[in-house]
Amino acid sequence: MKSAPKSDHVEGDESLRTVVIAFVANLGVAIAKTFAAVFTGSASMVAEAAHSWADTGNEIFLLVANRRGSRGPDDRRPLGYGRETYFWSTLAAVGLFVAGAAVSVWHGITSLFAGESSSENYLVAYVVLGIAFLLEGVSFLQSVRQIRGEAAEYHRDFLDYALETSDPTLRAVFAEDSAALIGIVIAGAGIGLHQLTGNAAFDAIGSILVGILLGIVAFVLIDRNRRFLTGEPGSRALWNAVVQRIEQLPEVASVRFVRIEFVGPKQIYVVASVDLVGDFAESRIAHTLRRLERELETNRAVVDAVLTVAEPDEGDIGDVNAVGHQS
Repeated sequence: MKSAPKSDHVEGDESLRTVVIAFVANLGVAIAKTFAAVFTGSASMVAEAAHSWADTGNEIFLLVANRRGSRGPDDRRPLGYGRETYFWSTLAAVGLFVAGAAVSVWHGITSLFAGESSSENYLVAYVVLGIAFLLEGVSFLQSVRQIRGEAAEYHRDFLDYALETSDPTLRAVFAEDSAALIGIVIAGAGIGLHQLTGNAAFDAIGSILVGILLGIVAFVLIDRNRRFLTGEPGSRALWNAVVQRIEQLPEVASVRFVRIEFVGPKQIYVVASVDLVGDFAESRIAHTLRRLERELETNRAVVDAVLTVAEPDEGDIGDVNAVGHQS
């Protein structure tokens, strides 16, 4: 058993930096939007304030996820604590749905049927939305920079990597910031149409649309975390890379079976059956397998590896788990 974490500290620090920047930005935006919502009474601004407070609270969950999930293997958790990252990230996504989507839709519907109208001080709303767009943009660009760098490293398309990455905190920040920027545009349009037409229904509809947007984002995040919590297999490219690495080991003649499962962000558990070169005594075979396992675990992504000798009638390497797209 490894006595220390085998995570990539550089990428871990980068993810932590991304979450911290998002927290600071969302806190500032939430305070500004709350002031504007109280001052103008705009339904869209109330929805945006609820959205930003939800995002701020979610960043706390993501910080907890980053900290607790970075712990390495011990006697209680031989595969480490990486899956805790998905649990806490799921709580953040649920918070986004309840505190963001539900509140925004509810307030928009009640405002629509109540015929409420905001004050005539639209300037405050526009200024606050402009400031919010800049602050959210800073956080968004940080997540984009990290995703672009990692996608290039794994030779992946930007959007595919953003949705399929095994790092839930990075995906959450990117998704929330994207939704925040789109939400600001929707809120601005609703307030603008209210100003032009004098019809407060546009403002209320803006609130409902923001809520629907947040609900969609929350559903996607919850579904992605569910898949990793229940045992997400590696992608075809990752599977091929693991097979190739095992075949490169000098004592391995062939690989019969490989099973890969994510146990945390960029952390995998590998089980494989192999044919060994030569005809060794049973004691030597066991020693060789353990040594090969330790060699595989020198890779930063391999939390644990288990190798067995293939049975004569065991299926060949084509027996592969369902293929995803993770990195």
